[in-house]
Amino acid sequence: MAEFSATGATEQLPTIGVAVVGTGFGQKIHIPGFKAHSRTEVVAVYHRDPDQANAYANQYDIPHGCDRLEDILALPEVEAVSICTPPFLHYEMAKMVLEAGKHLLLEKPMTLTAAETQELYQLATEKGVVAIPDFEFRFIPSWQLLAEYLEKDYVGKKRLIKIDWLVSSRANPERPWNWYAQKDKGGGALGAVGSHAFDYIHWLFGPVQRLCAQLSTAIPARPDPNASNLLKPVDADDTCLLLLELADGTPCQLSISSVTYQGRGHFVEVYGDRGTLVLGSNNLKDYVHGFRLWAATAGQSLMEVEIPQRLAFAETYLDGRLAPFVRVVDHWVQAIDNGSVTTLSLKEGVYSQMLMDLTHESHETRRWVEVDKHKSSSF
Repeated sequence: MAEFSATGATEQLPTIGVAVVGTGFGQKIHIPGFKAHSRTEVVAVYHRDPDQANAYANQYDIPHGCDRLEDILALPEVEAVSICTPPFLHYEMAKMVLEAGKHLLLEKPMTLTAAETQELYQLATEKGVVAIPDFEFRFIPSWQLLAEYLEKDYVGKKRLIKIDWLVSSRANPERPWNWYAQKDKGGGALGAVGSHAFDYIHWLFGPVQRLCAQLSTAIPARPDPNASNLLKPVDADDTCLLLLELADGTPCQLSISSVTYQGRGHFVEVYGDRGTLVLGSNNLKDYVHGFRLWAATAGQSLMEVEIPQRLAFAETYLDGRLAPFVRVVDHWVQAIDNGSVTTLSLKEGVYSQMLMDLTHESHETRRWVEVDKHKSSSF
């Protein structure tokens, strides 16, 4: 990627050295995403086991494989760090990254509490570095088109928003026990996908005024592969039902489950006095591929809307998550170039994490929770 200087000569923009911390989602999406972007170079990879760290470094032609985050942060060529470890590790790792003056891309859920995420947001501001969350749905063409339709008031006064995110990723009770099964480690469907939903609800429809939630666990035990497959208890949610009242009074119903065989997939339905919009995908294996948008004015039949070429991905991949992640990286790179980030900073991560905290509070107290009383000073 290049730009033209005032003299007309081509000026090559510098490459940003990135360290990838975590090799689960990091191996599948972060490493190939940074390699696909013209402005980022993966210069280090972290794994808690030194042999594994070196193996990943060799596999992906990365100069440094490290088992200590301190060693990665000491590398002068590391300018930015993406953290894609399990969520219970995020706060301490992200704090180290920011204190070292490195830019940060943080996987969701951000941390275990909104207070921790708020602290990270403030620290990034103090250090003058760019910290953003990986909220990919803002960068998917069909979702961007939905945002445009809403911006031009296609449905009019909203009467109801209905969101279903029903998949079978954890429906098999033989799927192994790990951190995802533990509430205190940040596991569960709410953190995994509810964090996305809370962000795009805020982006598309505005803030939430109050909420009421019920969380449940359909599969109470799973086999632990590290303990001869003995069953271990699961206390993290696999189904989340929420009623939300938005700031403009619109009711919103959000149903999330990771244990629904033949679930309908991911659908967002918006009903208003002028029309209806439906965005959805029944692809249960890839949460990005397959989204289509339908629209209808009041009293008419839904018709599919063609996604304009101007919103299309420059390149698509077998794993649908990769193309929007590359756009997230591009957003990060542009913010680093500009020295600041406005929309989609860690501030949005604080908001998503706050709604997750309040969801747990509502479930535990069995009552509606007012959101305004819990907002931090950053909103």
